[in-house]
Amino acid sequence: MSRLWLRDLVVGYESGTVLRGVSLDVPHGALVAIVGPSGCGKTTLLRTIAGLMRARSGEIRLNLRMVTTHGIHLAPEKRRIGWVPQDAALFPHLTVAENIAFGLGGGRRAARRAAREDRVAHLLELVGLSALADRTPAQLSGGQAQRVALARALAAKPEVVLLDEPFGALDPLLRGELRAEVRALLTAEGTTGILVTHDQAEALSIADYVAVMNDGEILQFGRPEEVYERPATPWVASFVGDSVFLPAVWHAGTVEGGLGSLSAEWMPASGALSEAMPEDGTSVTVLVRPEQIELAPGDAGSGFWATVTAVSYTGHDALLELLLGNGVRCTSRVPASGLLPVGARVTATVRGPVLAYPLAPE
Repeated sequence: MSRLWLRDLVVGYESGTVLRGVSLDVPHGALVAIVGPSGCGKTTLLRTIAGLMRARSGEIRLNLRMVTTHGIHLAPEKRRIGWVPQDAALFPHLTVAENIAFGLGGGRRAARRAAREDRVAHLLELVGLSALADRTPAQLSGGQAQRVALARALAAKPEVVLLDEPFGALDPLLRGELRAEVRALLTAEGTTGILVTHDQAEALSIADYVAVMNDGEILQFGRPEEVYERPATPWVASFVGDSVFLPAVWHAGTVEGGLGSLSAEWMPASGALSEAMPEDGTSVTVLVRPEQIELAPGDAGSGFWATVTAVSYTGHDALLELLLGNGVRCTSRVPASGLLPVGARVTATVRGPVLAYPLAPE
């Protein structure tokens, strides 16, 4: 049984509908990253799961408990869901230990107080802040504050933890360190996590599953490698990673276009009428990832000659913009050791099969 189960959620404000029939199955203990452009409904989805917003229709189950359906809306405090906001939102007048203990409730019995103190001590050790238990939030760095927020969310042993852009305000180095720690903490606690992020690389690297949203709908849900290597639509492909799209013509498992004759896999659009292979001669859109376009210096004798027209250097690799001899423009990703200057003449070849999609309706 999935730990978190959503079916046909419709949620909106007075101004209009935000979530349009969202369905999702999150396995026990998995971390799901939800990516999509600003305003697509990611945070609204988290707020609905947490019980902070009511759904117009649809269902939410946590394990076997129905928490949202027609006539049922379980209060947020009864859902056993933790929340980690972008700004940590710690209580400034409480110490680190007191902030973590806040979610455990009160109680005067000695046994209950001892159990609470043991839980706080355990979480402080997990997040590496045992030595800072008596500090106030004003005395913490951004990364330390986010660790406290995560520990507080985990304190009451929730079934699900919702993380709303928790690394957004951190510098890149700390962001990378903290997301690895969050992954390890959720695994250590056996807690299911839902992470909202604008960073596609972050989603692909940290999550067990990725959900791609746009305009209130989940367009694709799957393992990170599935979403990147087999995007359901050209829009998903362009949002998750760099993409090269070229017009081509389909011929029984191959496409003919600006990069020559290439082995291709058909990616049908949603809908029963689009499942069959296209007829030979059908115009299609071809997706090529930049790392599939390999370059050799000079004229190598096979492939297409091209000229490097621009270079975008990122340190570990670079994107080279190319103008092929036939007038086609595309990009190639190369390692830093293979960096070429603008104006260099190269030969471009495509490695592996490409994906072919139906043309978008006009």
